Order: sequence, then structure tokens, then C-alpha cells
Amino acid sequence: MDNKEAFRIFYETFTGDLPPYLEKIREEAENEGIPVIRRSEEGILSFFASMKPDADILELGTAVGFSALLLWEASGKRSRITTIENYEPRIIKAEENIRAAGADKHIDLRKGDATDILKELKGGYDLVFMDAAKGQYETWLKDIIPLLNEGAFLISDNILKESEIMSPRYAVKRRDRTIHTRMRSYLRCLFEDERFDTILIENGDGMAVSRYKGIKPVKDK
Repeated sequence: MDNKEAFRIFYETFTGDLPPYLEKIREEAENEGIPVIRRSEEGILSFFASMKPDADILELGTAVGFSALLLWEASGKRSRITTIENYEPRIIKAEENIRAAGADKHIDLRKGDATDILKELKGGYDLVFMDAAKGQYETWLKDIIPLLNEGAFLISDNILKESEIMSPRYAVKRRDRTIHTRMRSYLRCLFEDERFDTILIENGDGMAVSRYKGIKPVKDK
């Protein structure tokens, strides 16, 4: 057992149980091979959602609604969540799960491509959780920034891609080099952009947590 796995097991001994309906959604998703956030990431999302219970939250990548409902629960069922999903079978299941939880008046599920939907949103978000197509993170970032409130948090999931992103490009399989290049470029954008303070968290498959300072870029003279 490596240190990362040992830490995961140790960490999970301190985390509380989820509401039974969320455990059921997770179990069904895992049995069907549908990706949901890892258990070691639940506490991170819940922590940030609880910091401002009445927050406006944006999620990219609804899947079956697990993380949107987790965020809603962690806020004391007070947050307003907009979540985006483009895959019809998952949309149907997410709608069913959200409705069954009684959260359909609090969680607005937008159907379609995030690239298009982001341009339609008015913004004012306190927390953004990005967990969709990893190769599009940098593309979406430019449309997300204008939607952020000052002090908002942007949480980007799966930024390590099973530790592949930490490897040099030549050590990555050819078919994975595009995503490797794009994710590294995205992380570079977060760390070099003076409008953000960013840290990396190793939990799960890696998360980047960025705080938006609201500093506007200086125009070139």
C-alpha cells in the first residue's frame, strides 16, 4: 500500500456518513460505471459549500446529480445550484435523483454543451465546481471568470489524471498526450493569473482550488 492509499483510508475514518439517499445514488452509479466524485473528495466539496450556506453555485458535469446534491446538503439545503450536463441518459437519471430528493426548486439542471450554456449565464457565483471534459477546462475558464463574485472559489477536479499529469510528456502514452498538454496548460493559467490564488490538493484524482481575487487585468499601454 502506497502513502496515498494509506492516507485515503486514514482520512475516510474521520468523515461522516452521507444521507442514505446519497449513498444509494453513489452505489448505483458505481455499479453502472458512472463516474462520481471520490469519497476522499466529498469532505472538500462539503467544506467549501458550508462556508457560505446561501451561495450561488455553478457545476460543470452533473452526471447523475450526486455532487450537486452533496453541495446542496452541505449548505444546509440553502444554496442555489446551476449544473450543466450534455449526456442525455445521465440527464434523465439526474433529474430523477434531484426530484426524489426534493431539490428540484434549488438545483437548476441546464441541458447542453457547457461551451454554449456558459455564455448564457448571468453570473454572480460564489463557488464553481468543474468536473466535466478535462480537455475543455482552459477553454471554459475564460467564460467562467466573468461569472465569479470576488472571493469565489473555483474547484477543478481530476487535475492529476491518475498522476499522469505529473509525468513528463514523453513518458505519457501517445493517445493521452493531448489531455496531458491541455491540463498542464490549464494549471499554468491558474497559477500565473494574478486574479487567482491556487493550491493543489492530492485527494482523489487531484483537485485545484482557486480563489478569485477579483483583480481586473491591466491593459497594455
